[in-house]
Amino acid sequence: MPKVVDGEQRRAHIADAVLRLAARDGLNAVSLRAVATEAELNIGSVRHYFDSQHALLRFAMQATIDRVSARLLAHREAMPPMAGLSRAEIVDRLTDFFAELLPLDERRRSEATVLVEFLIAARADPGLADLAAETIRGTVTLARRILDALAGTGTFAPGDPEVEAPRLAALLDGLVFRAILQPEVTTGAECLAVLRAHLTGLSREG
Repeated sequence: MPKVVDGEQRRAHIADAVLRLAARDGLNAVSLRAVATEAELNIGSVRHYFDSQHALLRFAMQATIDRVSARLLAHREAMPPMAGLSRAEIVDRLTDFFAELLPLDERRRSEATVLVEFLIAARADPGLADLAAETIRGTVTLARRILDALAGTGTFAPGDPEVEAPRLAALLDGLVFRAILQPEVTTGAECLAVLRAHLTGLSREG
């Protein structure tokens, strides 16, 4: 009796292989044949689910965005209300929250590296431009929601959200790029210190 293969699980398995390849060797190393080898599948199995390298890359990029977004949502839902917390406690919790986007361990470094690779590739590939824009907008939207929550605490005065949200997003993006491209220069400890200082500076006392 032939083995029944779950299509979604197989696609996720193939996407994982793309992410490992891209994080380890760069996006240029990602081909259908290389992915098949990494996933320990024959190339026909990969082509059964993805008829082109482009379709494979789009799926892998969307999968990465979805995984990071789901983790951030779960973290946000697990956070207690900020009302009543001290300034230092709020900064601690938000630093921990935004650290989900920073390459501070193997999983987050792999995800961040792949997203950087995709964002760079999207400059020359219009077929990835919409996902690149989704990634950039997503960080700004996330920053805006957190700043709106901060403004409601009475302890923080973030200023004009139309400016402060992109500023916080740019800080996070910059830290990710620096830590991915030059990890020996921009360490995890430095990323956290810079993020904490920025968040502290948004307080009325800061």
